Amino acid sequence: MQKMKPFLWFDNQAEEAANFYISVFGSGKIGQIFRAPEGGPLPVGSAIVVSFEVRGLEFVAMNGGPGHPFTDAISFSVDCADQAEIDNLWQKLTENGGQEIACGWLRDKYGLSWQIVPANVTELLRGKDAAGGARAFQAMMQMKKLDIAELKRAGGLA
Repeated sequence: MQKMKPFLWFDNQAEEAANFYISVFGSGKIGQIFRAPEGGPLPVGSAIVVSFEVRGLEFVAMNGGPGHPFTDAISFSVDCADQAEIDNLWQKLTENGGQEIACGWLRDKYGLSWQIVPANVTELLRGKDAAGGARAFQAMMQMKKLDIAELKRAGGLA
């Protein structure tokens, strides 16, 4: 059992978001759902707290109402095996209201921030040498979605 879990506050989309993240990453499951009883502040049967798992990481999501939006101060970094995985996750997380930010960062339709990066991003940014590392870093600063081939080229690794 995971002893520490990210806890995500949603206005009223906790169950929807949990299912969305499971579908985006292609693995995971819904755990327990605490649903509103009679006499509570939410409609009877609506989800209040949803536990779910994505890629082996357990999350808890809560429908807490408005007033606590996500910020870029917290993000989830996803190490990707190749450009195809970056492209796939980027497309899924930015569709339907998501937003490309910069340097591999994006915000999904719920406002949650993600870093979609190559698993070897540190190696790519070091480049062949100090000058290559500087060029790779400058190339990354011009990107929204990271392009592995361009980072390799800029860093003298291609």
